[in-house]
Amino acid sequence: MAARLTDFDADLTRYSRVYFSPHLDDAALSCGGAIAATPEQTLVVTLCTAPPPPDTIFNAVAVEFHAEWELAPDEVLRARLNEDAAAMAILSVDYAYAGWLDAIYRVPEAYSSRATLYRPPVPADPLLPQVRDLLTMLIERAPHAMMYVPLGVGHHVDHLAVFEAALACPPNRVAFYDDINYALIPGAVERRLAEIGKPLAADLVLFDRPSLQAKIAAIAAYRSQMAALFGGTTAMEAAITAYHAALAQNRGGYAERIWRIV
Repeated sequence: MAARLTDFDADLTRYSRVYFSPHLDDAALSCGGAIAATPEQTLVVTLCTAPPPPDTIFNAVAVEFHAEWELAPDEVLRARLNEDAAAMAILSVDYAYAGWLDAIYRVPEAYSSRATLYRPPVPADPLLPQVRDLLTMLIERAPHAMMYVPLGVGHHVDHLAVFEAALACPPNRVAFYDDINYALIPGAVERRLAEIGKPLAADLVLFDRPSLQAKIAAIAAYRSQMAALFGGTTAMEAAITAYHAALAQNRGGYAERIWRIV
């Protein structure tokens, strides 16, 4: 049964896998099959989970996203947290929230359009040092755990900040996952690997049909995101099934992919 950790003072030594999710959906989207297959001793930490301050004047892209999600500004966080709690329950995994602001609320003058969201963090962005400190703490307090972070496919600024922070970690304690749904774009993973400039080796994480079905159900719990990400739940199920079946190739079942520095 999924349990939410309200802080990081709990005993973390029981976890062997910690998944860093920049937003409320990234862990289910990218790693839901592996999580569903082995939810025990696993923790999902979602980073951007804070409400914007009450006096926030929303920039153009925030207004655009609120309309796309069909949520009023004061409903966004509550609705998305409820969706996430449902997804974590489907995956039967423990989870925690860092309580930081999304890019569009965190540095609204810099990340004011879709184009400006897909670039490296600006110097004034606090997310990179925040993630670096959290990774350092979790590596110490969960000494048996591998930290799973986004590879940065698609170049979303929040994903890139987490990737950059993870490069400072001991390489035997961190692995990078394909960012879904950006990895569904043909050639996107290969382009990202080429620009990283570090030798990375791929590992496949195999899982069965029930774990795939749990992943699909968990993704579907993010109802506000379905239209924007996939064009609907039916299209999501088809895309996710095809992608993970193709990764597994002749090994049977389905697979997600992680990368390690070599």
